[in-house]
Amino acid sequence: MGEVKQDEIEFLVELLSKYPLESLRKIASTEGIDYYRLKRIYDRYYGKYLVISATYNIRRIGLKSFVGFLSVPAERLMEVAVRMTKNPFIGYVNPAFGFKNGLSIIFYVPKDQVKDIDEMLAKYSDDFEYYEVWAYPPPEKPREWGDWELGHDYAVLMDILKWDARTPIKRIAERLDKTRPTIRYMINRLREKKILTGFSPMVDMNVHDRGVIGISSEIKEDVLNRFKEYEIMAGYLPGRGYLLEWFFSSKEDMGGKVLEFSAYVEKLLIEYFEPSFKELNDGNKKTAFQRMVKEDGSGYRSILEF
Repeated sequence: MGEVKQDEIEFLVELLSKYPLESLRKIASTEGIDYYRLKRIYDRYYGKYLVISATYNIRRIGLKSFVGFLSVPAERLMEVAVRMTKNPFIGYVNPAFGFKNGLSIIFYVPKDQVKDIDEMLAKYSDDFEYYEVWAYPPPEKPREWGDWELGHDYAVLMDILKWDARTPIKRIAERLDKTRPTIRYMINRLREKKILTGFSPMVDMNVHDRGVIGISSEIKEDVLNRFKEYEIMAGYLPGRGYLLEWFFSSKEDMGGKVLEFSAYVEKLLIEYFEPSFKELNDGNKKTAFQRMVKEDGSGYRSILEF
């Protein structure tokens, strides 16, 4: 493949952010750029370093988001991660060390199964903590959660669009054994129900192979401005505080980063983004919705089944 060029990745991301589902010829014509140059860059990077992924409002289908931190002995990290990534409700697992030494996770729970979280996590560790997490800034009004009211085919469709939203309609129709107009109708229905909120590039460049997660009881806007030169994500933990996550390269001074960030949070740990864990997470994510939902489409399976 040759050397990955950051400027070409950025060029492609910028275009696909504006035209996530349009054909390359239409993008080239609209933007007045050379089609063959665009196709060369697209073929080089798309599906290998970035994809267009559907974004969903999972609140509309009755799922709550959580972050969790589990103590796991170093020699058992991979074994526990393999077991966890067989559970479709666990969306992300990665090594992390700090206020908990073991694994950091992101997981999703049907609103009526929140009571079962402790029992689920106890399968993997006897020492853990977790927090419900919302997007930052927090909403002004209390949130309401919906229910899963769609057939199982919609769960399969959501997985396909999440994995690669530029998958041709013809291929999706063959996968679901439906006509192309039916697939378009299903996608429009997801939009009308405000479950499908859009499409955006997901870049996998391994530029950031380390992360620092911090939990704080309060957050100020100047903190986000202070670290704007870094890639940073913020989350709201209802009734608990805020989650901050900084991403950086292991080539940078990790000790300096820990000292710098620790001044702004009360709890802190370091994440290690490893290829073997990414492979596990990707394998789980590819079919997550269709394994969450019962085959008759009547609702969610139990988070304790896996």
